[in-house]
Amino acid sequence: MALNGVFLPIVTPFKDGEVDYNTYQSLIEHYLSCGISGIIPLGTTGEVPVLTDPEQEKIIDITVETVNSRVPILVGLGGNCTDHVIKRLTLVHKYPVDGILSVCPYYNRPGQKGLLSHFTKLSKATDLDILIYNIPYRTGVNMANDTLLKLAELKNIQGVKDSCGDIGQSLKLIADKPDNFSVLTGEDIMFFTNIAHGGDGGILASAHLGTQYFINAFHALKENDFTAALSNWKKVQTFIPWLFAEPNPAPLKQCLFNKGRIASPEVRLPLTGVSKSLKQTLERIQE
Repeated sequence: MALNGVFLPIVTPFKDGEVDYNTYQSLIEHYLSCGISGIIPLGTTGEVPVLTDPEQEKIIDITVETVNSRVPILVGLGGNCTDHVIKRLTLVHKYPVDGILSVCPYYNRPGQKGLLSHFTKLSKATDLDILIYNIPYRTGVNMANDTLLKLAELKNIQGVKDSCGDIGQSLKLIADKPDNFSVLTGEDIMFFTNIAHGGDGGILASAHLGTQYFINAFHALKENDFTAALSNWKKVQTFIPWLFAEPNPAPLKQCLFNKGRIASPEVRLPLTGVSKSLKQTLERIQE
């Protein structure tokens, strides 16, 4: 499966402490109508660590039913115990999804050999496509490009959500990657740079807002229309930093609430809502 374009790590809306499934379904329909390239439920932006197993299963079910094969679905499924991650595959295997987004094991900080073994074992345990999520500032470990390129040789390792935080490492990976391996940036502010250097797209929380500008910028860059691409990019690049000024997805949910797309800006503990000062700033954000 070729992975390219703008993928949405969709939020999980809450209302009065419960998952707001009706709004979740409406969000999917809205972003599909915008032309998003794929939906990623149960990611960090979807607050997966604080969702119960029944909530996660219902979210996958609604996502599959609503998307109805119109775009790829990659379910967030990761952890720091290899065998436990493999056991949790049984949940995803119940549904006709396209693949999983799986983060590098966190907290126990494996070396490159451990990362290679973890994803190799995961690859053997499923026929689903696997997108690796490399985000050292959350996990405490950075997957080296050499390790990624070894994993790219496995048939169902399709690419990486690259949030390594090192532009040199990211650009070298784009330059060295095989044709059948996708590099999708997970650092929203790096989206334009990623595509301009030959990257394949992004998995962008920010694309909940100004969605069409992200999509337009992607297509314009792929068509070598730099002027049009930059014009669209300038519409979104100024508000991206504000969405990460406090822990994601609280600022994003506040914006979605301000725009009437979700019924409440609620997040679940240990996350909290945005500060008063940031709330005032976010009220000025226009798409």
